[in-house]
Amino acid sequence: MNFIKSYFGIDGQNTTIKKEVIAGLTTFLTMAYIIFVNPNILSTTGMDKGAVFVATCLAAATGCFIMGFVAKLPVALAPGMGLNAFFTYSVVLGMGYTWQIALGAVFLSGCVFLLLGIFKVRKWIINAIPKGLKQGIVAGIGAFLAFIAMQNSGIIVDNPAVLVGLGKFTFSSSMALLGFLLITALSHFRITGAVTIGVLSIAIISLLAGYTQYSGFVSMPPSITPTLMQLDIAGAFNIGMVSVIFAFLFVDLFDTSGTLIAVAKQSKLMDEEGEIKNLDKALLADATATITGSLYGTSSTTSYIESTAGVVAGGRTGLVAVVVGALFLLSLFFAPLAGMIPAYATAGAILYVSVLMLESLTDLNWKDIREFAPAVVCTITTPLTYSIADGITIGFISYTALQILTGKFKEINAVVWVLTAILVLKITGLLDMIFATLGTM
Repeated sequence: MNFIKSYFGIDGQNTTIKKEVIAGLTTFLTMAYIIFVNPNILSTTGMDKGAVFVATCLAAATGCFIMGFVAKLPVALAPGMGLNAFFTYSVVLGMGYTWQIALGAVFLSGCVFLLLGIFKVRKWIINAIPKGLKQGIVAGIGAFLAFIAMQNSGIIVDNPAVLVGLGKFTFSSSMALLGFLLITALSHFRITGAVTIGVLSIAIISLLAGYTQYSGFVSMPPSITPTLMQLDIAGAFNIGMVSVIFAFLFVDLFDTSGTLIAVAKQSKLMDEEGEIKNLDKALLADATATITGSLYGTSSTTSYIESTAGVVAGGRTGLVAVVVGALFLLSLFFAPLAGMIPAYATAGAILYVSVLMLESLTDLNWKDIREFAPAVVCTITTPLTYSIADGITIGFISYTALQILTGKFKEINAVVWVLTAILVLKITGLLDMIFATLGTM
């Protein structure tokens, strides 16, 4: 016990081992829904659902352990919402790449993330992206998730006349809406684990109604072999994957930086200059977890904003993250339970998460159209193009063009200029032509 106190600096943070363990349990309960949601989403690509379940737990545990033991921060990690939807519905189902190539893109984005940290330019890039665009990207992902949740549950269906329309209310669509309302109500009353409770409640209703077959609760973990080391890195070295890798990288960057700032403020883990303690190590944990997660067989792993729940419960040290990691490993033995969770049970959770992400629009400066217009365009474009990458592309181009047209081009920094130029070349097809020409030389 003394070693644990000394290693994590528990006494110095005015906390106790008991309080840290309770905080870890609290954080886990608020984010355990990813165990059910991630396999449901990624298996749509043809990936083995059992293997993805194991990969999800292992990737989360790996990230949590690195965050806890190395960065010593009370921040938990797991495969990110939005990133898994982009992986499935945009990259694989939309663009036609195999899930192996998509995993290769995740691996490369993690490597770039790691290199940005080694060369200490990560913080510079994050700060260089206009605040409005950051908010627009987050909100766009939220709108994208909402569209996917309603489409998968049958709330929204194809309509040849106007592309989409309201579907008939079936058992699945009704359960998705009920799950969303239940989760929202529980969250209103600040019930710990509201999302997980909501998902399990809909699964129980489905089981009692005969729409789901009982298959048990506990068993040995499924085999991870179908996804382990199946990534195609060579296939990801494709000019068409540039925007995909870019999207994986920057969404992960924004998710991580936003979560770390929120947790640091809540737990008072910022120094006198406003810097987050062990920031470089925390970002290292995120990048490493993304890389190892792609090797296991899951989409990008990122820091979870749900970590603030553990901080509110009194968590202050890396022991919180270690406890969460241990609980994810324990979850490996509950594969049958995860297998009984129907897609419409997780649709309500996805819709709830999307609502929270759309809240970022409230932080926009609505008195400056140069800030909020590109952000709103980014938000709208993301779900309508079914692609986070396309949403980011249109957002950056809109921002840069608007600054030029309003005579504010001097306010555009080097990072935005470079990214906009690359995205313009990509969207017009000129980047493909340039690389094709170089390939023949």
